[in-house]
This record gives sequence, structure tokens and C-alpha cells, in this order.
Amino acid sequence: MSYNFSLFNLRTAEIEDWLKKEFSSIRTGKASPLLLDGVMVESFGSRVPIKHIATIVTEDAKTLRITPWDRNHVKNIEGAIATANLGVSTAPDSTGIRVIFPDLTSERRLLLAKAIKEKLEEGKVSIRKEREKIIIDIEEKTKNKEISEDDRFQFKDDLQKIVENSTAKLTSLAEAKEKEINL
Repeated sequence: MSYNFSLFNLRTAEIEDWLKKEFSSIRTGKASPLLLDGVMVESFGSRVPIKHIATIVTEDAKTLRITPWDRNHVKNIEGAIATANLGVSTAPDSTGIRVIFPDLTSERRLLLAKAIKEKLEEGKVSIRKEREKIIIDIEEKTKNKEISEDDRFQFKDDLQKIVENSTAKLTSLAEAKEKEINL
């Protein structure tokens, strides 16, 4: 008999995707359009992501160019970026907005490293919570004689291997992001 870990595997993949998205929003000193994904702009009475109302391109390693499809959005976009407190400066011009990424200070690098560790820990806690649900299910099935004691131990061992693998993936994502901010 085998235990179906597919739901647990799906959930750990979701947690990994969440962590990747969280890390993509952490500024590393290089201009990246992903940093603006979470910035919402007021547009015709609703709040939408910048990429829904403008084109975002990388001009160089430290600069993004935002070109709104409707020039009336320039002020709203500039205000939304300022409100998001991303640590970037903006410079509007006749065709759109330049977003300039300053060099990271050592203090800012430490703050970013701390944020990375916090996000990593959130991901690990989420995996542990999901693991606990599976353990409760295994114990319940053992209690109801649906699975044997030997199977219970085997399923817990299998579960622990999956947890260790998932945690290693999250840790590797965090290490890569830390390396990126220390370049």
C-alpha cells in the first residue's frame, strides 16, 4: 500500500512559486521590471498593475523605461511608484517615466538579507504546517485500521524526505537571492 502525497507535493510547489515571486520583488540593484509587478495604479476608477496600462522595458542595468499607453497615466504611475516605497527614483519626461535604481548601500544589503531570511522562514513554516496535516491524516488512518503500523512509519519517512527536499529547494532559492544582492 502507498500513501498519496500528490496534494502535499502540489502544495509545496505552490509554496516554492510563492517564494520565487516574493524574491522577485526584492530589489537587488539591477533594474528589473518584476520589481514593479506589485505596484498598483489608479486607472479609470480601478487599481491595476502598471504592466496592464504601460510598456515596461529595461534601458540599461540601472534604468527602466515606463511608457503608458495613455499619457494621462504618467502622474498616477509616478505616484504609485513613490507610494510603493521601492527605494527607486523616478524622472518623468515627454513620453513616459524613467525609473532609476540607485546602488545598494551596505545597510540596505543587510536589510534585504534579513527580508530574504524572513521570507524563507515563512516558506519553511508553511511546509511544516502542510506536513502536520499529512501526519494527522496518517495517524487517523492508522487509528481506523486503514493502514498498518509498518506503513505508518514508512509513510512518515517518505513524507520527511519530501519535506527535506522541498526545504532544500527553498533554501537554495534564498541563497541565490542573497548572492544576487551581494554582487
